Amino acid sequence: MPAPKLREGITPEGLNALGVGHLPAWFGVEAVGLAPGRLSARMLIRPEMLGPDGFLHAAALIALADSAAGYATRAHLPEGAAGFSTIEMKTNFFGTQTEGVLLCEATAVHGDRHTQVWDAEVSSGGCGSRLALFRCTQMILWPKGH
Repeated sequence: MPAPKLREGITPEGLNALGVGHLPAWFGVEAVGLAPGRLSARMLIRPEMLGPDGFLHAAALIALADSAAGYATRAHLPEGAAGFSTIEMKTNFFGTQTEGVLLCEATAVHGDRHTQVWDAEVSSGGCGSRLALFRCTQMILWPKGH
């Protein structure tokens, strides 16, 4: 399946600006790279992202992966689409860390007029080890009457 088409004029900086005042910016998610069928993001771990056990809370990883997949979907929306909504997310966790930077690479698996599916792999910014793998399904929303 060919990757969904990257929309002209979309940049990581523009996507980051959309997150200001919303959950992605609150968590510190930052899109850092964009190419056809791909989006790279990062997030610095802060102490309040740890669970009571002292390890990274799963919700922090989910916030990074869902934001990366969401930004990727927005950057690849079909012409005329009004937006999108996450309709399913599956997660596998493989490890954790307590400080440093998390990296996320979202890669297109499927894209058409109705849905997009993205794999989002979260890894440690220090050693590159994979911490989690997500599969996000996005429903494409269209204006009424379209």
